[in-house]
Amino acid sequence: MDWNSWNAPVIEQFRANAGEVRSGRYAGRRLVLLTTTGARSGQPRTTPLSFTRDGERYVVIASKAGSPSHPDWYHNLVHNPLVTLETGAETFQARARVADGAERERLYAAQAAVMPQFSEYQGRTSRQIPVVVFERLDN
Repeated sequence: MDWNSWNAPVIEQFRANAGEVRSGRYAGRRLVLLTTTGARSGQPRTTPLSFTRDGERYVVIASKAGSPSHPDWYHNLVHNPLVTLETGAETFQARARVADGAERERLYAAQAAVMPQFSEYQGRTSRQIPVVVFERLDN
């Protein structure tokens, strides 16, 4: 699948409507735009993602809909954890880290409770789907 072509109209709608996507597969969903630095290319890569909050932190599950491999954006942020997040209302720098143990389980369950498809995704793959926590950097 060509993810750039898939994501481009979503990103365009998000930015044109202060964070709201009004049509297509992501219509009405709470999204954040994550911009990572390509691990190989060094170029910025922007991806729309569903998220939840844990206090002030943003939480994203690297599910890739339960496919056997991690999403490209995940590999990028493991290589370079300094990222940019866009919420619609604001754009800010953040540091990404991968949750583990009890924290990972708690955060995964919290997102699956709000978005049940995430429970299905884990059942589709043998890999443990990563949970990524983003903490805002002070400006």
